[in-house]
Amino acid sequence: RGRMWAYAVGFTVLPHVGGFLGWFLTRKEIPAWYEKLKKPSWCPPRKVFPVVWTMLYTGMGYASYLVWTDLGGCGSKAIVPLGLYGAQLALNWAWPPLFFGARNLNM
Repeated sequence: RGRMWAYAVGFTVLPHVGGFLGWFLTRKEIPAWYEKLKKPSWCPPRKVFPVVWTMLYTGMGYASYLVWTDLGGCGSKAIVPLGLYGAQLALNWAWPPLFFGARNLNM
């Protein structure tokens, strides 16, 4: 029980790693390409996205810790939900470099 806080922190921080890497890889594309796109009037300002994604990634990470804890670690009960979460997280991390890197709205 003494090291459970370390697991909670690890699970909570993990989604931010890919989010930060995606931002780092695409940070030059946002002002060079994305800002120049014609967007609808209801599109939120750019400053909102880091705040929202920080909250989302934190919530997702902590929720994955709760699933891991509730289902007894990486045993058979946790494999499917954590596997689906991991697949979703990988796709989420892959999207910014693919979208901004390709500069392709059809993606």
